[in-house]
This record gives sequence, C-alpha cells and structure tokens, in this order.
Amino acid sequence: MEIRGSLDLRKRQVLIFLVLLGLSRADTESAHYSVAEETEIGSFVANLARDLGLGVEELSSREARVVSDDNKKYLHLDLLTGDLLLNEKLDRDELCGSTEPCVLHFQVVLENPLQFFRVELHVKDINDHSPTFLDKEILIKISEGTTIGTTFLMESAQDLDVGSNSLQNYTISPNSHFYIKIPDSSDRKIYPELVLDRALDYEQEAELRLTLTALDGGSPPKSGTTLVLIKVLDINDNAPEFPQSLYEVQVPEDRPIGSWIVTISAKDLDAGNYGKISYTFFHASEDIRKTFEINPISGEVNLRSPLDFEVIQSYTINIQATDGGGLSGKCTLLVKVMDINDNPPEVTISSITKRIPENASETLVALFSVVDQDSGDNGRMICSIQDNLPFFLKPTFKNFFTLVSEKALDRESQAEYNITITVTDLGTPRLKTEHNITVLVSDVNDNAPTFTRTSYTLFVRENNSPALHIGSVSATDRDSGTNAQVTYSLLPPQDPHLPLASLVSINTDNGHLFALRSLDYEALQEFEFRVGATDRGSPALSSEALVRVLVLDANDNSPFVLYPLQNGSAPCTELVPRTAEPGYLVTKVVAVDGDSGQNAWLSYQLLKATEPGLFGVWAHNGEVRTARLLSEREAAKHRLVVLVKDNGEPPRSATATLHMLLVDGFSQPYLPLPETVPAQAQADSLTVYLVVALASVSSLFLLSVLLFVAVRLFRRSRAASVGRCSVPEGPFPGHLVDVSGTGTLSQSYQYEVCLTGGSGANEFKFLKPIIPNFQVHDTGKNMGEIENFRNSFGFNIE
Repeated sequence: MEIRGSLDLRKRQVLIFLVLLGLSRADTESAHYSVAEETEIGSFVANLARDLGLGVEELSSREARVVSDDNKKYLHLDLLTGDLLLNEKLDRDELCGSTEPCVLHFQVVLENPLQFFRVELHVKDINDHSPTFLDKEILIKISEGTTIGTTFLMESAQDLDVGSNSLQNYTISPNSHFYIKIPDSSDRKIYPELVLDRALDYEQEAELRLTLTALDGGSPPKSGTTLVLIKVLDINDNAPEFPQSLYEVQVPEDRPIGSWIVTISAKDLDAGNYGKISYTFFHASEDIRKTFEINPISGEVNLRSPLDFEVIQSYTINIQATDGGGLSGKCTLLVKVMDINDNPPEVTISSITKRIPENASETLVALFSVVDQDSGDNGRMICSIQDNLPFFLKPTFKNFFTLVSEKALDRESQAEYNITITVTDLGTPRLKTEHNITVLVSDVNDNAPTFTRTSYTLFVRENNSPALHIGSVSATDRDSGTNAQVTYSLLPPQDPHLPLASLVSINTDNGHLFALRSLDYEALQEFEFRVGATDRGSPALSSEALVRVLVLDANDNSPFVLYPLQNGSAPCTELVPRTAEPGYLVTKVVAVDGDSGQNAWLSYQLLKATEPGLFGVWAHNGEVRTARLLSEREAAKHRLVVLVKDNGEPPRSATATLHMLLVDGFSQPYLPLPETVPAQAQADSLTVYLVVALASVSSLFLLSVLLFVAVRLFRRSRAASVGRCSVPEGPFPGHLVDVSGTGTLSQSYQYEVCLTGGSGANEFKFLKPIIPNFQVHDTGKNMGEIENFRNSFGFNIE
C-alpha cells in the first residue's frame, strides 16, 4: 500500500508545465510519441532531428537537451544521431495509476538561439498485473428465508492495469444455489454481486464454500481467486438502514493521526443478535484502508495516516452495516481534504547569462519556472525582483518567467547587479522562496561625446585681425580609455554657398575656434555651422553642436545722401512760393547709413545758409521747412548746406547742398539772373517776365496733359520727351534700414529723381517712389503739406 501512495505522488509531480519561449521563433505544437511500458532501456522512441526538421549538426551545435517536468531523465537524446531513446524502464501503473491515457510531458530545449518544442510520450499499458483480492476469504451470512433473486455485495478484485488489460469479468465455482451478476456502475468499474438462484435450507446445508475468480481482458487473460464462505442463518427480516445515503465531511490535511473524522450510525428493528450491527469498509482501495479505520461497533471513522492534499484531494468510502442475521445496508462517506499552505514555491533555473554588454537592450538574463504544490490561493504565486533595477520579469508560458534587462545598461554607472528573485504564494501564512543572481556588465563604447551646450553663440566685432581666437566648444565622454578620447572637427555647412573653410578653423584636440580672416558686418552679419566631436572607440561615436557667430557692427560707414543727389550732376532747385507760411515743407533730405543700430541713427542739422534764420531743418527726419514768413525783399536764390551725422562712436557725417528759388507763384517762370544785375534792370524786365510766365503756364498745362496720358499708357515709364532725367549712377544701397523719425529710407523702397533738362527757365522736380505702395513715415500734417505742394503744380503723381 505504501508503494501505491508513492506511485500517486510521482503521478502528481509529472503534471508541471514547461514554457515554450523562443527568441527567434517558437514551436507551439506538440510532438506525440508512444511506447509500451516495461520497454527495455535504450529502446528507440523517435528521431527528433527528422521530426523537428533540424539537422543532426544543429542539434549538437545548439546544445539540444530533453527536460521533463519532474526533472527525471526518462528519455535520452543522442546528439550524434538525433534519436530519442529510453533512459529507464517505464511502469505505467506507477507513473499514472488509473489515469488514462498516461502521458509524460517533455520539452526539447535548443540554445543559441533559444527555442522550445513540446513532446508528449504516451505510455501504453501491457497486461503485467493479475487481478488480486485484498481478502483471502469473503464471509457471507444468508438467511434461509432469503428470497430467490436476492443479491449480495461482494468485495471486488484490484487490477493495476487499465483499458482492456484491466478487470473484465467474475466467475464462481459451479453450484446449484448462486451465480455471479455484474451490474452497471456509474464509475465504470466492475463489481461482483452474488445472486441467490435457489432457496437455501439451513437444516440441509448450513455452510457453503465457493471459489470466486476475477478475470482481466489480457491476451492471454490473467486471473485471481478468493474463497467465498456462505453461512446459512435463521430468518432475519430487517436489514440495517442508514439515515442518509451520503455523508460529506471536510478534513484539513494537517489533521493529526488518530483524530476522529465522523461517526456513521445505522438502525436495525430486529432484536437480539439480529439487531446487533457491525460496520465495515467495502470496495475500499488500499489508499482508503491505509488512511482510515472504522470502529465495527460504534461506527466511528478515525484517521490512520497523514492526509496530503497534493496527493489525494478526496476519498469516497463505502461503508456497510451488517446485522446479526447477515442483512446489510450501505452508505457512502465523502471525505474532502482541505488544502493548507504547507508547500513553499519552488524556483527552477533553466538558463542563465551572468555577463551582458552594457549597450544591449532587452537581453535575456535568466529563464526559470516556478511551481507551488498547493492549490487555490495557497498555490497562486507572485514573482518579483527588487525595485529600482533596470530589469523586469516577463511571464511567458504557464509558470515560466524570463528575467530581461529593461534597457541598455551603463557600466560607468554600475558594473554589477545582485538580483534577488522572490516568489511568494498567497496562502495564509504566506510562504516565499528567494533565488539570487549576480549579473556583470561588460564595457562597450556606448557613450557618444556630449557637448556642454547644444548650441554656442560667439560674438566677433567686424574688422577683426586674422587668426583671432573667437571662442571654444567642449565635449566630454563618459567612457574610459580610447573610448573617451575626443577629437573635434568642422562639419560641412548646410548652406553650400558659405565659404566655411575660409572663415573659421578649429583645434582638433581642444575645440578652440579661430577666425581666419577679417569679417565685414555689411557683407556678412552672421553665419552658423556645426562642430562634430568624435571619440576613438570602435565603432567611433560622435555628436555635434551648432555654433552661431554674430558679427558686431563697427561705425565704419558714413551716411549716404540719396536726395538731393551729390554726384556732380545738374543741381536740383527747390521752388518756394513767397506766400508760404512758417513751417512750409520745402523739401526733405533723404540719407541712409550702411551700418546698423545706433551707428545708423541719423540726425540732420543746417550747417550753412545764404540767409540764416529763413529755413530750418528737422533733426530727426531731414525735412526742410520755412522758419518765418517770406517778404518781397528776400533774395530769390538761396543755398543751404545740411549736415547728416550718424550716432556711432566716433560719429561719421556727410553734407547735402540744397538750392532754393523763391517765386511769387508756380506760374512765374524762373529766369536765372546774374547776381550783378542792378535792381532797375529787373524792374524794366518785369513786363517781359509776365509775358514769359503766361506762356510758361500755358505750356506747362499742355505738358501736364501730355505727361498724364503718357504715364497712363506706358505705366509710369520714364518720359524722355519731357527733358533729361538724372538718376544716381549705379544701384542704391540694398540694405537701407528704416528708423522712424530719422529720415532714413526703408529697405523696401527706392526713389527715382527726375530733373528737367538744361538750365532753362522751368526747372521742376518730381519725386515719386518706384514701388507704388510707398508709405511715408511722416505725420499727417506733413503728409498734407506734401499733397498741397503736389497739387499746386496740377499733377496727380501715382
């Protein structure tokens, strides 16, 4: 009976599942093989290499091995041939008991890369056990008044074989009173019943001895016998009866030996010896008889040996109550074993890697399985490692886990990790198991040089000296040795037109930057390039930073007068009516400065004048206005010199010469008079002037109409028929900056200055923007004065 318990314990141990984890691929289907029990050691089972589609060389190179759930070596894999061979004789009855089919689960493990295949081995039963009766003699007491056809329960035989090799039939030695009947059973077991075929006569025969034979279905069949002793009794017309047919009781598996389990009681209405009841187990297996015992008088059921939930979870016990007359009744006792948390979790390491490179991410460190023999919460487990470690546990299949690095490790931060795998069940009290793993981190060149800043801004004043040190960049590398040695270089500029090689250079060892030539703010205000830092590891790693060089402006450009032109061409004469009010806008000096910032802030002042106090210049916008009322006694011609000065240090300046002509009205022609003509001669020619003025006004009107038509037809093209137009030689500066209130032109506009040809009497100025949407940065008052000035000529300048 102890051997039977050991067989069931091993049966439970083979039910552990193994995960199938493949890094590159995993086979989720099982290979099925079968072998008859008791087959000799070394017998051929299958050729795994052929069935798995692998070469024999691959099995050997990938270190193939066979692993069973209970770590027993039932099979052996020949790496030279790929054959799967038996490593020991298999006893199906010992491995699986009454369980059918009997399946042993194995895993074929391949490494490099890691791969699993499931293998199921079916152990076929052979007829190697004969039916056996546990009792050498069966005593049956039968009253002589028993009715024909009455059945009597008999002990059944035990056969460890299964299927067709198990117990199949019963026979009894030839007699005239009894025959054997085999009724249908819900559990598909064969129980013999003795059936009375002819009435007994106590006076003729008080005792019968018969031989009961049990036969199995093997070929040839095997058998076992027992003696059936039948004692004929006087009439007993009441059999014992139980209050209920089924008793259920729950017993914790740690109940001490000898403990009371339950008391079973039956009643018999007969008196005397016929009313005395005795209790016995019947159809009880060896496990039941070894674990429990019943008091034949009181019906108390006590514990005889320790219970183990992990081996047997419940017992079904048939109890028979027999009175003194031989009549009996039966009931069933169901004992359910309650699990307690008496098994700590178990950790089995299948594969482990103790050294990993620091730059490897999600590297498999260990493959292990956990198992707890308990059930329910007692068998449920939580697997964990310490917090704040760059590793994590990943459940894979059933009770298998992989320990994987969470990210690329950094040897410079930590070169060794001590990992404790803790497996805790959920029972009460909780039991846990710990397993320690040490992982070493190997160094690789995994740190690229890092600049102290992602971008650098350097300032260089223009007109610098060549080979000037303008700044430095710096990068560090967390690696060591040659992996941390950094060299600097200039990377190709993104702008293909930037001559970087002629502008800056870098010291490859320390990152110092030098300007190779003198820089000009007006030509190049700023430029940027990338600097690379590369270590000497293998392979080399690098990083880059952006360097922006800002050229600071120096006051190296003098103001440039756009209007009036100072290029030596015919001077531009401004017409001023003598009726002009104080503050009348005569003209505007327009100038620009090639510098920027305060170096380009321009101010205007009147430097010289033919008659001081008659005209004034606004300091911020260069507007020339009348300072007081004009009189008839004022000279007709005036010359002004305006100083234009920037705000640089030191300041730079330029001058503009303006010519003014005072007229009584724009209809009066301008006739240049020698400064030596006497006043009387001027009075004598007044009549001539009036005639000429009238002709000029008529001509001017006709000319205005023709000019208006020409402008409309040719869209503001320069009209050569009006007269010679003087424009500045060459283009205007292209980087004009608008500073509000200073009189400097915006970069978006250029002016076209046209002067009438020759030195005739009528010399008019037309000042209009080339771009139609020109905006004048003057006050509304100035704007109105300019419009009044234009309208006085009768022109509509678009």
